[in-house]
Amino acid sequence: FFVMGRFSVRAAQLWLAVASLFFYAWWNPPYLILLGISIIFNYGAGYLLQYRERIATKLPPAKLILGLGLVFNLGFLGYFKYSTFFVENLDAAIGAEFTVTRIALPLAISFFTFQKIAYLVDSYLGKVKEQSFLNYVLFAAFFPQLIAGPIVHYSEIFPQFKKTETYRF
Repeated sequence: FFVMGRFSVRAAQLWLAVASLFFYAWWNPPYLILLGISIIFNYGAGYLLQYRERIATKLPPAKLILGLGLVFNLGFLGYFKYSTFFVENLDAAIGAEFTVTRIALPLAISFFTFQKIAYLVDSYLGKVKEQSFLNYVLFAAFFPQLIAGPIVHYSEIFPQFKKTETYRF
């Protein structure tokens, strides 16, 4: 990281993003796909919220974009954390004898979901203007912060990656 940072900040950021995604995938590689879907969706929704005036006038209202982002993220979280609970209780209530398979929770799903919600809200409020997909991936997947928290805003963490001294040993 520091060697790359001496020559190229972008290369060091790419290294850190790839390393973070690698460490996330180490536990259960298929869940990297879920994290990737979440990253792509939230970057796109955030981009629409941040640059809707410049993109097109035919976009849905910002509140609708934000609402869809919230539904996506909370639905994503709800499926993994609560679907088994709801099916078991529905089964107990009506006696349907559903077959319930346990769903393994993706690592840090609550942290990365709520952090992405905070990003969308900040985008809606005009507190974030981010055009770089790499910067967003680094923010969304930064492994040391992703798995242990706390939930942070983009404006709290990413300025650290913009400082040149971050890339010096």
